[in-house]
Amino acid sequence: MIQLCQALDRAGIVHRLDKNTSGLMVVARNEKSQKYLVEQLQNHSVDREYSAIVYGHMIAGGTVDEPIGRDPKDRVKQAVSMSGKEATTHYRAIDRFKSHTHVKAILETGRTHQIRVHLSHVGHSLIGDPMYGGRVRFPKKASEELKDALVNFKRQALHSKKLTLTHPISGE
Repeated sequence: MIQLCQALDRAGIVHRLDKNTSGLMVVARNEKSQKYLVEQLQNHSVDREYSAIVYGHMIAGGTVDEPIGRDPKDRVKQAVSMSGKEATTHYRAIDRFKSHTHVKAILETGRTHQIRVHLSHVGHSLIGDPMYGGRVRFPKKASEELKDALVNFKRQALHSKKLTLTHPISGE
């Protein structure tokens, strides 16, 4: 494994997840496979599905088709920007709670912080996301247990759930 890591740039990592996002990643075992898989990502032929918990009561779903670029006020952040790169996120409410919604998000493109930026843009930022979600918001009449859980949730509620790609050798 050590030789493999030394032979491949970034140990064959095909794509990345935002810091503090959990879930699936693809790591190639050789350079040829890595190149093949990266090309699939660039051609948008890899389906990526994420699960998220957002603030607010989302009724159904929709599509955010807004370009994303660097935030002119904060170089660390991204923002919806007409001078940014094309970005499309499809989302659908899976389960509704009193003041939060479990959402499925499917990426058509893969920009930095895309789901976080797009869902925040439509008024439903992710639980635990200090960069795009702001301060913790408590539902009216929230129990102490819920308040404690929200305050102590130390990452954004975003999980890479499903990746659909073509295997570089078998073609499956």
